[in-house]
Amino acid sequence: MSKDVSLELKNISKSFGRVAANKDVCLTVYRGEILALLGENGSGKTTLMNMISGIYHPDSGEIIINGENAVINSPRDAFDYNIGMIHQHFKLVNVFTSTENIILGIDGKKFNLETAEKEVKAIADKYGFEIDPKKKVYEMSVSEKQTVEIIKVLYRGADILILDEPTAVLTPQEAQKLFAILRRMRDDNKSIIIITHKLHEVLEISDRVSVLRKGEYVGTVETKDADESILTEMMVGKKVDLNIHRSEPVNAAVRLEVSGLNCTRRDGVKALSDVSFVARSGEILGIAGISGSGQRELLEAIAGLQKLDSGSIIYHDPKTGKDENLRDKTPVQIRELGVRLSFVPEDRLGMGLVGNMDITDNMMLRSYRSGRPVFLDRHPPKELAQRIIEDLEVVTPSAETPVRRLSGGNVQKVLVGREIAAAPTVLMAAYPVRGLDINSSYLIYDLLNKQKENGVAVIFVGEDLDVLIELCDRILVIGGGRVTGVVDGREAKKEEIGLLMTKTVKEESANE
Repeated sequence: MSKDVSLELKNISKSFGRVAANKDVCLTVYRGEILALLGENGSGKTTLMNMISGIYHPDSGEIIINGENAVINSPRDAFDYNIGMIHQHFKLVNVFTSTENIILGIDGKKFNLETAEKEVKAIADKYGFEIDPKKKVYEMSVSEKQTVEIIKVLYRGADILILDEPTAVLTPQEAQKLFAILRRMRDDNKSIIIITHKLHEVLEISDRVSVLRKGEYVGTVETKDADESILTEMMVGKKVDLNIHRSEPVNAAVRLEVSGLNCTRRDGVKALSDVSFVARSGEILGIAGISGSGQRELLEAIAGLQKLDSGSIIYHDPKTGKDENLRDKTPVQIRELGVRLSFVPEDRLGMGLVGNMDITDNMMLRSYRSGRPVFLDRHPPKELAQRIIEDLEVVTPSAETPVRRLSGGNVQKVLVGREIAAAPTVLMAAYPVRGLDINSSYLIYDLLNKQKENGVAVIFVGEDLDVLIELCDRILVIGGGRVTGVVDGREAKKEEIGLLMTKTVKEESANE
């Protein structure tokens, strides 16, 4: 029995200037299936999906929906074809309720809010969503906001749903609930496309997997016939070692002692409540938590970028043997002691990289100190830039290329590489592989392990619990700005960490 085709792409191409994002891509999506779309950074996955959802328009090729040629020039056109895309970064109005966000922007219909709330509840009950139609967005957890986004497209009649990194900010328990819902939607004859970097999730949830490489279609495999090695080789074009080789800590000495940190955000919300822990040389301390649980404020407080209400951050200097309270020091003084922060935000040019400057000049930013001559020696920074390009496989014409012309993933490599090259004694790496493809991610993991073996105290904030467990010696779990537990990386279970992430009361001391 042949399957019904809901969506077909024929020879889709899209270029931005001289850069070809997609080249003659062909793809078929069936009714009642979950199709995973994989590829390295810059492979064209999101661009391709943005053309289906009406954000971009293809330069050439055909989009065929339910057997008929479709012209999609806007998201409104996509909705008319019953296509809905759930983006990684939610597009909700915080002061509106679930229902108000779901019906917002629908033309040609007068809404009775009470009736709309009942309709929203009916959709939720049908697929197993947990939602309060009257709840305001600013009161919601991340998973609740995602639920609103999914129901929003279902309310508009979507039969083809595209989800971009849907589990990036979910706990394992929340991800499993989402998968159960997606399976029910598949059983209801919906077509679901998932963009993700998490191969174990691809193997768990999808029916088929399609792979792009450098903007071109590589092939599609049945998930039951695939494994992580096969999918990785399709993405990268070569075999990749998917093991993180964790070494044992050697001569671990306390390098950083954090006690009773409290801080309040500018909006008056408490970001950190009585946070205490130690970080040791020659070990990787992982930090796990739902997005927005205080990870950013914690690391920025240590780096001198976040004002604290109370608490102390004692740095044990291995060079002088002295104890230094970092809370009394400026960000520049903290960096000079060897405490480095590499934070990869959504806007990668927001943390110390200047887009209009080339890679070499961005290396000079960290070496420059006031009082130096105006005319600086560019030779050492150029050598450093070239070394980072080669070691981290940065795709760029040269070290003189402006950073703004690099892809997001390559900007990220420059950012992380520069901090590691500074020979820190404490390296705080926050989301260093965010959005990176699997090959680049493992390069970063190897670099962090090398820093650990060199006696650096590494603090690693990550989103993938499997990686945290495999890479880190200890894992500090934060929930609601509080320390909810510390677990041994060699014995930790995802489910255990997931439960700790959802708690908001401190149960253990990080010093235990």
